[in-house]
Amino acid sequence: MNGKTILHLLRNEILLELRQKYALGGVLIYVTSTILVCYLSFTRIVHVPTWNALFWIILLFAATNALYRSFHQDTQGKQLYLYTLVSPESLLIARMLYNMILMLILSFLSLVTYATFIGFDVLTDANTGMFITGMLLGAIGFAATFTMISAIASKTGQNSGLMAILGFPVILPALLSLMKVTRFALDGLEWSSGSGSLLILGSINVLVIALSYILFPYLWRD
Repeated sequence: MNGKTILHLLRNEILLELRQKYALGGVLIYVTSTILVCYLSFTRIVHVPTWNALFWIILLFAATNALYRSFHQDTQGKQLYLYTLVSPESLLIARMLYNMILMLILSFLSLVTYATFIGFDVLTDANTGMFITGMLLGAIGFAATFTMISAIASKTGQNSGLMAILGFPVILPALLSLMKVTRFALDGLEWSSGSGSLLILGSINVLVIALSYILFPYLWRD
């Protein structure tokens, strides 16, 4: 694995995204439309568990839609070309990094839009630092998990369907911890109350990235 190669691949992913503005624009429209429907249905949500659960439901489906393209748009010719140029580890890390950047941007944009429409009331007494930390770990976890799931699904030709089927059971443990820590944060509790869930989130992220790094080369050879 070469650092310069990873940076070059990351730059290439960003340039490709900028040339295909419709893809990212479609995800942003999806998120905004979903939030607007929630706003028309509820107007304001002051019940913390409901506000928190709805936010993560929206972000989970947004992540699925945004990240399924990670390997879906690679033709067999492009895969063979990349296989001859770079190591599979470099390719995986570059795409994970790109997806992490994408998910971080999408998470913050979704939070601002969601709070603007649904209401900032639940954030008044929240532990903002713990909420943002949980959101960052959640975005990283979504990116790492769905990048690998996209790679697996791309080998079957049923990318979008398998993304949902395989992705949800894998992401569920992290999602439960994520909702727990952000609930604590919205309730205004101290860091000590959410430290266990944050540790679990961080550990799951490290485990997913490590397993993906080990297993991806075998998948890429096929």
